[in-house]
Amino acid sequence: MRRNMADLDLGGETEINLSPMIDCIFILLIFFIVTTVFVQEAGIDVEKPEASNSTPLPKNSILIAITDNGRIFYGGKEISLARVRPIVHRVLAIEDVPIIIQADRESIHDTFAKVYGEVKAAGGKDIHFATKE
Repeated sequence: MRRNMADLDLGGETEINLSPMIDCIFILLIFFIVTTVFVQEAGIDVEKPEASNSTPLPKNSILIAITDNGRIFYGGKEISLARVRPIVHRVLAIEDVPIIIQADRESIHDTFAKVYGEVKAAGGKDIHFATKE
């Protein structure tokens, strides 16, 4: 059966279904949230020592900061030397990530050595210290 052009109703409203597009956007959003690398900041600014050569480190790492007066920070909170080992051990049990010690250039070497020893005792193998670029 043939229809005439007059039989077609072209004057009606056309509706665009946006549900599939919104579903795709939400799926992409979930994908980007899940795959994003979160950086755990030490929580304080330290004056890092200068180095003749340095290499960038991966974003996903454990950051421990030591201030010029020997205070130790992790995740924006001051921690004691005794808490360094359990924190590093807990994080390394979940994921094997590098450990970066950010010591102020005026910090006490003894504190740095003790923090380094605690990180090593917690099972840290990929240990670095932060310097100015």
